[in-house]
Amino acid sequence: MGFTASVTRRDRKRRLKSGTAVVQTRFVVNFCEPRTGRRKQLFFERQKEAIAMRDAIVASVATGSYSEVHSDLTVAGTVDYWLDNRRPEVKPSTWNSYRQARGYIVGPLLVGSKLERYRYARMGKKEDAAHFIELLAERPIADLTTGDIRNWHKILTAQVSSYTANVAKNVLRSALALVAEDFHLRVPPMPSHLGRGKTKGKKAILTPPQVGRLLQAALADHHKGIYYAFPFLTGVRPSEQLALLWDDVDLARGVLHIRRMQEIDGSITDLTKTVASTRDIPIAPLLRTMLLRWQFTCPESDGVRRVFPGLGKLESRHHKKRGCPLSYINFRNTYWRPAFLALGLPYVTPHSARHTFISTLQSKGVEVGLVAKLAGHANATVTLTHYTQAVRGGESALQALEEAYASPHSVPTQSTSTTMPS
Repeated sequence: MGFTASVTRRDRKRRLKSGTAVVQTRFVVNFCEPRTGRRKQLFFERQKEAIAMRDAIVASVATGSYSEVHSDLTVAGTVDYWLDNRRPEVKPSTWNSYRQARGYIVGPLLVGSKLERYRYARMGKKEDAAHFIELLAERPIADLTTGDIRNWHKILTAQVSSYTANVAKNVLRSALALVAEDFHLRVPPMPSHLGRGKTKGKKAILTPPQVGRLLQAALADHHKGIYYAFPFLTGVRPSEQLALLWDDVDLARGVLHIRRMQEIDGSITDLTKTVASTRDIPIAPLLRTMLLRWQFTCPESDGVRRVFPGLGKLESRHHKKRGCPLSYINFRNTYWRPAFLALGLPYVTPHSARHTFISTLQSKGVEVGLVAKLAGHANATVTLTHYTQAVRGGESALQALEEAYASPHSVPTQSTSTTMPS
């Protein structure tokens, strides 16, 4: 019997979270792989694409040129393919976190403590009696099932942690989605009801009146005030703040250009956390006042004009670290934490200021798509997806932010003689 391939239509009923019922239509090329006899299906969104693929397969089999390039694609190969695609799109530290998650997907997994797994992963050191668990490395995608993924997730949860298992699951989901799209492979659905492990408490954030007190002190503190006021007025990540250059500050147009991030070693990379993180943020009136004042006294080193460099010892204008890169640890311990102690405010992390920024904008009724744009979030609404100028209106949004911070204690427009401890 000669080789045959067919195209069938498949309608799948789904129900969205909103309760709306929808029908997803896909066109499937069905055939038996000539060499192995294994049934194979390729999925397409459009019928003409499925027909074109069917005709190409039939023609290649007839001429003897058929080659099933991706029939033996394994989980390890799938994750590696995804990593190669993600490398130019994210900053190095983010990519390294993906690469670390790869080890928990492909294995083998060393049974032991966190320290023992670290030594094995980084230095290859292990005990003579060390025990390993094989994971998904050599499993062909064609044979991978939802049950396999569920069992793998349970192993990681039991041996490592639910957090690590969920991070690895998200990487695996993205990798499977990519090969399904690029190679028209059928991949198994991710298992549901895996649970999130222990619930985390909500991140502590300051109330708007508390932020108002902090901004009052920051405006009066000519040396360090802008360091701890900035994230509350912009919603940036700490790594984005520390990488900001004066070239990124357009005071004439009233816009901050977020284009880069600072790595752990103090170097600056011309990549942001995600594509959506590259954005423009309007400069709030209060921040404009502080930036205009700060640009004339901000130190620089080796011609690199950072907005937030290390200040060294304030009494020494030629301190060796003055103007040099400011590490996150130094920023938190020298510029951030003392402000909260001096004002008697509950301590929150620098990243919590970002949560305060987002939460306050939402509480003031600012449209969610605009909030996502200002925060650099990729999961924007459909309106934001089609409205490329969503940053328009940002000035009014930040005005609402300042109004929230100023109530019930107004933020002064002129600095006072009070300063924060250096």
